[in-house]
Amino acid sequence: MHHHNSGELFTPFMLFAGFGSAAAAIFMAMMLARRKRVAWIVFMLLCGGYAALSVWLLTFPEYREHPFNWISTAITVVVLAFAVLGRRENHAKGDPTNPQLALAVLGAGALVSVLVGTTLVTAAGTDQTSVGDRVWYVALRLATLSSDQDFPTLRVAAWVSTGINLTGLLLFLAVLYALFRSPRGRELLDRDDEDRLRALLDKHGARDSLGYFALRRDKSVIFSPSGKAAITYRVVGGVTLASGDPIGDVEAWPGAIDAWLAEAREHAWIPAVMGASEEGGNVYARHGLDALELGDEAIVETADFTLEGRAMRGVRQAYNRIKRAGYTTRIRRHTDIPAEEMAELLAAADRWRDGQTERGFSMALGRLGDPADGQCVMVECHDAEGELRALLSFVPWGPKGLSLDLMRRDRNSDNGLVEFMVLDLIQGSAQVGVERLSLNFAMFRSVFEQGARLGAGPVLRMWRSALMFFSRWWQLESLYRANAKYRPIWEPRFLLFEKSSQLPRIGLASARAEGFIVAPAPLARLRRDG
Repeated sequence: MHHHNSGELFTPFMLFAGFGSAAAAIFMAMMLARRKRVAWIVFMLLCGGYAALSVWLLTFPEYREHPFNWISTAITVVVLAFAVLGRRENHAKGDPTNPQLALAVLGAGALVSVLVGTTLVTAAGTDQTSVGDRVWYVALRLATLSSDQDFPTLRVAAWVSTGINLTGLLLFLAVLYALFRSPRGRELLDRDDEDRLRALLDKHGARDSLGYFALRRDKSVIFSPSGKAAITYRVVGGVTLASGDPIGDVEAWPGAIDAWLAEAREHAWIPAVMGASEEGGNVYARHGLDALELGDEAIVETADFTLEGRAMRGVRQAYNRIKRAGYTTRIRRHTDIPAEEMAELLAAADRWRDGQTERGFSMALGRLGDPADGQCVMVECHDAEGELRALLSFVPWGPKGLSLDLMRRDRNSDNGLVEFMVLDLIQGSAQVGVERLSLNFAMFRSVFEQGARLGAGPVLRMWRSALMFFSRWWQLESLYRANAKYRPIWEPRFLLFEKSSQLPRIGLASARAEGFIVAPAPLARLRRDG
């Protein structure tokens, strides 16, 4: 390309060819495909400048002699014309960005890249060029395919020059990551929004077991025009991801959904809903969204639950075994736990966490021990010596229900502690005024259940086998069995989306939001610092 543009032929779009600029072109195409207004403006400046340069160069006879230059100019002008004609299509607002962090990454990354590149050029070369020429060559090579022919006395190994250009690509991607990083971890829900949501939950919180999780502070909220309903969501990778049903009066749900979809169109975000109930899914479907069943939520009615009968024999025996071992439970509202004891519970929960990532988005609160969550219920399990061995935390589900939020136990304790605690909570539900419990969510429950039956079809058996394979990492099958032992009422939950072609992006955004896909440690620290 350098030789091409240095001769009698000239192609403006190849002027700054390199891995970094190629990545920039791909990113520009992606932003234009999402109809971002700022991307269209940047493209018009670049394409308009290239078009003007091409036309100006054609005034010179040596450039007019070659038909390729006319073709190149024609293509540039045609592309520019189509961009002008499509100006009204590029109306979407830009996503929230972090320009300060991006500038810091660019400055620090460029400095380190130039220093390392200059060192490699010096170590692997045999030239006598000045340090300034070497620095200038590395700086140019980071963004372009600058040739060492521009530096007659410079001799650079091929692997060094290619490595410098690849470093430019990595630097560009790091700047993009810092600029458009997911807002995970930020507190987007301010105090006024949280107070309004709590007021809606006080009136209508019994409708959806996932309603209280709308109070996660890393979510944004949009209210209906009447203020009687709201949708909480997070934007991840260009997907505006809502969770559960809208909060508030069901008659005001359409207003909140319309406002949420209008904001999605304004920013060219892909709308999606995770974990909607059948009632909520029907309302979303009337607004043009399609539904896909994700799985089922296990709900236990405490008044109807019993340990009697042959079907509960295994659970009953496990419960009695743990009880004979001397384990006991204590059930309290968070507001009744002294600060010193709560600090000890928090320390134990962190110590017993499986990995460093706090997973959850649609069915987890993401915090423990906050004074604002005083109505949450803590179930503690102590061994015969009085040492804490496990804990469960439930969030309110209306005035007479609880929804499981956090489940932690000491790995060195006896198996069956969680079941022992859940059964004690069910049997002592009158102590905290609870009539129903929402336990874990079982993804693809019907596949596990029906695929194991006699006479199941080959497709269903194959689908179940695939899920069993992935259960080695994501505990799909074990969660289903852990819930099924309580013989609960299964309530289906749905994923809502606009187009089937968007499902891969929605799936990736969901995995990121839930914490199944996380950034490497250095990038995670970078994101927290931002």
